[in-house]
Amino acid sequence: MRIEDTIIALATPSGAGAIAVMRLSGKQALEIAAKHFRSIHGKDLQAQKTHTIHLGHIVDGERIIDEVLVSVFKNPNSYTGEDVVEISCHGSPYIQQEIIQLFLRAGCRMADAGEFTLRAFLNGKMDLSQAEAVADLIASDNAAAHQIAMQQMRGGFSNELARLREELMNFASLIELELDFAEEDVEFANRDEFRNLLERIRNVLKKLIDSFATGNVIKTGIPVAIVGEPNVGKSTLLNALLQEERAIVSDIAGTTRDTIEDEMVIGGIGFRFIDTAGIRETKDVVESIGIQRTFEKIDKAQVVIYLFDCETVKKSLHGDTGPNGRTLNTIMTEIGKIKNKYPQKHLVIIANKIDVLSEEELAKVSAQIPEALHLSARSGEGVDKLQDKLLEFINTGALRNNETIITNTRHYDALLKALEEIDKVREGLDAELPGDLLAIDIRQALYHFGEITGEISSDDLLGNIFANFCIGK
Repeated sequence: MRIEDTIIALATPSGAGAIAVMRLSGKQALEIAAKHFRSIHGKDLQAQKTHTIHLGHIVDGERIIDEVLVSVFKNPNSYTGEDVVEISCHGSPYIQQEIIQLFLRAGCRMADAGEFTLRAFLNGKMDLSQAEAVADLIASDNAAAHQIAMQQMRGGFSNELARLREELMNFASLIELELDFAEEDVEFANRDEFRNLLERIRNVLKKLIDSFATGNVIKTGIPVAIVGEPNVGKSTLLNALLQEERAIVSDIAGTTRDTIEDEMVIGGIGFRFIDTAGIRETKDVVESIGIQRTFEKIDKAQVVIYLFDCETVKKSLHGDTGPNGRTLNTIMTEIGKIKNKYPQKHLVIIANKIDVLSEEELAKVSAQIPEALHLSARSGEGVDKLQDKLLEFINTGALRNNETIITNTRHYDALLKALEEIDKVREGLDAELPGDLLAIDIRQALYHFGEITGEISSDDLLGNIFANFCIGK
């Protein structure tokens, strides 16, 4: 890690804009910036107080490149813990590059992805889980993901783990102290208190591990597959949910030959809707491939919306059981097949095109398929009820109560390993194992706690984590 270098990067998106911000960090950040900054009041930039802003020009010799605002943040009271200078210039790509190239010639180097946040971690400004939350915060595209990232970045998750780790470490120290007095056969660590601590740790770990199911879908979006026979209104429903003409709609059966995906936010939660090819027997090779992909998408979806068409049901209610008429019994059989094949998935049954049914006909549908939601995808009637139903599948209570929710796969894996070691310690206590054997499992549990917060880390691990950051952060 080249942490002695002074680094520079554009902190705002590349391209033209009203302003652009570039950030310098390192021991020479103030010195290099001062060489090429000419204050309109003749100030020496290096002599200015921290957290101050100064108006002037960036110059290359006698050539003025731009009029800028320069913000000064002196160590250790900066984002990285080093001297930091931020230059706000006009957003011309030409000006941005001229300033960056000027500072590169003056002794800076371009920052690597996530290097500013990496330095913040290395200088003790945040722990590793908080640093990872910075990337999650930048990537958050809905209210729930933003809330979770903010809570983690403020240390809610790591503070909880740090307290438990400290208590566990205290007991580990007492147990290891006993090893020095093995011949006297003394106990410094109260075994009953230790059992209570292990139970508390286990409960916290289990709760955090269980929260990952909610956290992961909030972070990545809940995949929802819209399925049913051809021409029942799947594409129309997708368009109604997205409020735009995303999918092609026609009266010709089998119009959708492939899956169409799009995302939207409902109640602060991201959903990924997948409009699939209609499921039916067909000799069309292209359509058959689309149907095969439908089943692949159902496998990956968390929620399945099954549509049936009230227009064809209406015909069967009046005795038309020909190729265009489908009975309620046939539909119930299809629903049963989906439930049997995908018992772990949330299933929403929708009776579409309800506007074609009379009240008496609708009552017959409700009597036979009571769990079906009634809507008209074409008019939008009932779509709001579908949105409410989708939100019921998400544990929004944990979000409302501001509970800690895990979204990071690395954290989830470390928590599972820590829980496994805690269970080994409990089993060892019950079996009255000697302290030296207990200490081994305790140290392993502490190791996995430390992996999360970064108290135990490797250059490879840090490289993998920060490589996913954007340049300039």
